[in-house]
Amino acid sequence: MNRQARLQALSNFLRSRRMALNPEEHGFPAGGRRRTPGLRREEVAQLAGVSPTWYTWLEQGRDIRVSASVLESVAKALRLSGDERKYLASLASDGGNAPTGEAEGSAADAPPLPSAALQLIVSELSSCPAIISDRRCRIAGWNEAAARVFLDFGTVPPEQRNMITLLFTRPELQRLAVNWEQFVRGYLAIFRSYYGQYADDDWYEAFIEEMELHHPRFRKLWDESRVSTAPEVILEFRHAKAGKMQFQLTSLQVQGDQDLRCSIYTPAPDTTTTRKMRRLMSGNDDGAGRRADG
Repeated sequence: MNRQARLQALSNFLRSRRMALNPEEHGFPAGGRRRTPGLRREEVAQLAGVSPTWYTWLEQGRDIRVSASVLESVAKALRLSGDERKYLASLASDGGNAPTGEAEGSAADAPPLPSAALQLIVSELSSCPAIISDRRCRIAGWNEAAARVFLDFGTVPPEQRNMITLLFTRPELQRLAVNWEQFVRGYLAIFRSYYGQYADDDWYEAFIEEMELHHPRFRKLWDESRVSTAPEVILEFRHAKAGKMQFQLTSLQVQGDQDLRCSIYTPAPDTTTTRKMRRLMSGNDDGAGRRADG
């Protein structure tokens, strides 16, 4: 990401977080001439203890000097989470993590292979769909449960196994989630955290431009600027064979130099999901679960 692209991303993020705030919760009247939702720029500046002109320049993406202490004051005013603060700091700095130096060609388009030990751990989670992905959300590994619930990733060419792309292109994934947008938001929040962490990797900017060009829904959700390294959500799926299933998503960072993460979908407690997963994995699902859930 070049300097101009970084500043534009910073501008978009600050504006989206400002517009998401409730004026009354910050002691400002909700009425008056508010042309857009959320706080005004001068109100954020007041809360942060900075001049309105300086904050306006910051949000406009101007190339100005930003100290860590002042940036922290802005983060507090906007009530940013820990992950959002790291993202803000990455965009406001003069540089992010260096690119990985992957060569062009097919090798750069394929994710790194997980270790045999990690793949074995994932394979043992027989009732919990699990997906291993890299910092570009490319799928590096999965277990049989994930293939049964989502899709058989083995049928997808390695260079096309990007979870963000698949969510917008594969009809079976779009039909699976009862709330597809919530499903996608979780992955985009993770992807944005990487986007800020690896701000010097031009691959992200090219990928985002490509997705925005071909998928209008991507632009809408991306503009929400959500950031999370490990979103914990409950997702409801309507599986073609097993019917209604509910999962809790837990994302685990894998220690090592490959920057891999493991996304595990655990059957939600007090539901019939575990029983349905066992039946689905045994190949004995006869549609009874689907009829029982409507």
